[in-house]
Order: sequence, then structure tokens, then C-alpha cells
Amino acid sequence: MTLLRSARLLPLAPAALLAACGPTGHVPVVSAPPPPVRAEAGLDRVLGKDARALISLFGVPDQDVREEPARKLQYASGVCVLDAYLYPPGPGREPVVTHVDARLPTGEDIDRASCIAALSRRKEAR
Repeated sequence: MTLLRSARLLPLAPAALLAACGPTGHVPVVSAPPPPVRAEAGLDRVLGKDARALISLFGVPDQDVREEPARKLQYASGVCVLDAYLYPPGPGREPVVTHVDARLPTGEDIDRASCIAALSRRKEAR
């Protein structure tokens, strides 16, 4: 008898499963997108700039490595080493700095903005 009752209820199983997918009455809350990320203070002197702007700020780079479409300009001093990576923002456009790394001459990390400040003073001392 139980088997017959189960067999009669079997066609209702898919409907019961689909009912779980229906609306719950819960209205999703849509939040505003987060504000755009602003570059660290001091990095705005370099990020988004082209090679001419970097040369104007720091002088002639100690290394200029080109691997199309990328370019890396490296500036070094007794205080730090800065690697500025330039990529074109679009086809046929001038490469601009999209990322910078900074380290001590011994290889340990250093604050990028501090390194930028030290290197800009290096040019002023020349």
C-alpha cells in the first residue's frame, strides 16, 4: 500500500523540486560600486606618465629595456632602485607607466613613493 501511495506521488516530485527555485519574496539590495582606487600618494607623479615625463622627472634612466609592447625604465641611486613598467593604453598609443616596483639596492622592498621622492631629489642634485 505504501508503495502505491509513493508511486502516485512520484509525478509530483519534479514540481516540488521546481517550487524551491521560485521567488522567496526577498528583494536583493543593490549597492553602489566602490569608489575608484586612487594611486598611493606620491605614485601619481609616475603612474600614467610617458617616458618623456619620467626623463623630465628623474633624468636619463640607468636601464631602458624594450620588449614590445612593453618598456621598462630603471632608475637607481644609493637609496633605492625603481622599475617603471610602461604599456600602451590602446593600439597606436604612447606607452605609459602602469606599474612601478621599488627596492633597496640590497634587494629588500621599499615604499614606492619614498623611492620616487628620493630619485627626484637625485636629479635636482645633478
